[in-house]
Amino acid sequence: MTETTVMTETTGKAAMAETTATTTEPRARFGDLVAAEWLKMRSLRSTSWSLLIAGLAVVGINVGTAYDTYHYWTDEGPAGRARYIRDGIPLQEAFTANSSLVLVLASGAVGALFLVAEFRTGLIRTTFAAVPARRPLMAAKLLVTAAVMTVFGAVVAGGSFWLTQAILAGRGIGVSIGHPGAWSLVVASALLAPVSALVGMALGALLRQSGTTLVALFVLMLLLPVALSDDRHLTAVVGHAMPYKAWLFFAEPGRPDVLFPSTSTGAWLVLAIWPVAAAAVTVFGVERRDL
Repeated sequence: MTETTVMTETTGKAAMAETTATTTEPRARFGDLVAAEWLKMRSLRSTSWSLLIAGLAVVGINVGTAYDTYHYWTDEGPAGRARYIRDGIPLQEAFTANSSLVLVLASGAVGALFLVAEFRTGLIRTTFAAVPARRPLMAAKLLVTAAVMTVFGAVVAGGSFWLTQAILAGRGIGVSIGHPGAWSLVVASALLAPVSALVGMALGALLRQSGTTLVALFVLMLLLPVALSDDRHLTAVVGHAMPYKAWLFFAEPGRPDVLFPSTSTGAWLVLAIWPVAAAAVTVFGVERRDL
């Protein structure tokens, strides 16, 4: 083989490699993936309506509870009003246990269905064909879900607190946001939304069926925490590790003493660790399993 022939073959291979590199589709940037997921969520009318209805239900339950207190309040004088505030009841009515149930289920359902719907319709195959790298794709979906649900939770929690305390103030028993425990309650209540949404998405990544996922969400996020007692050490430890129990620590400051109480630091850690763990489960569940 002559030197000219070798050079020609080398040049040809280089040209082919350059052509291939030029025609290869560039990798999607993470910002583009986030924009695509945001567009996908925004285009789903069911998500917007679900959040609107859930938000109105949560605020309505809290406002209704505060209005009942206002309507049936009997004037007990300054001592009675001071005792009412000291027992932490205005904070309990700012975000009630019933409203938290609605928030957890609605937020978890939104997070779950945002992923499960793609598996159910087969759209996920098209998505992965366009973006084979699953980790950044799922990270973008998680980021959009967390951001949307955090804003939703903040609006619902802040709105509930402002409206309920404005109503109670008419009887002299409302508190301001600067009242001890008020900020903690509002922040913890707002965090319930993104935490529940990411847990729902994690369960959806593992189960991939709407009905099964929603049942599992109910059992894990609500039924199990309620069934765990704070009067036994083992059940108290497990219960304190649940998001609902962590929120309850801030929502009911006037509750009676229990044998094994939680702590403020522990409750905040639970609300911080669960979304991180749920995100890891979501990425792992989608990356390691076939469609």
